[in-house]
Amino acid sequence: TYEDIEALPVGWVGEIVEDLLYASPRPVPRHLRVASRLGALLAMPFELVPGGPGGWWFLDGPELHLGRDVLVPDLAGWRRERVPEPPHDVPWLTQAPDWVCEVLSPSTEKADRFRKLPVYHRAGVRHAWLIDPARRSLEVFHHGAGGWAPGARHEGDVIARVEPFEAVTLALDLLWLPRREAERGERTPSTR
Repeated sequence: TYEDIEALPVGWVGEIVEDLLYASPRPVPRHLRVASRLGALLAMPFELVPGGPGGWWFLDGPELHLGRDVLVPDLAGWRRERVPEPPHDVPWLTQAPDWVCEVLSPSTEKADRFRKLPVYHRAGVRHAWLIDPARRSLEVFHHGAGGWAPGARHEGDVIARVEPFEAVTLALDLLWLPRREAERGERTPSTR
């Protein structure tokens, strides 16, 4: 129940997926940096810059109540033609986004990929991205009749047009930490 989420320790994120509680600590800076940079890269042309393609608004880490499920994607976007403005006075949203992005980590990948993606599909989300900072990859999925249909997979420091934001190019190298920083960031405190 939502009371289980509220009872989690400070600094933990709770999600309810198919009546199961998933709890995880807040993401590490490497994870947050990828999500923040991606949000900035998309918000500039699609939400903030006059004369850009426009048509979207985005939120970092919104709490989504989709039926009985409570999900917190790393990023979500809504098309303005469907949802003109974000609500301003609610702690969570009940309107499914048109696009979600999950930044994968070893502790969340299975839940993101195998538990949350099906819920997003059932809720009518049209596009989903899975970003793996360790592998420097971006997987694209679009809503199909029987489930998610895989789209393009982008790896490394490529510049790509990625659905549903193909109106602009996305330089993936701006998302990744330099290799030396990434290697340092992967160490646990006990190995330093």
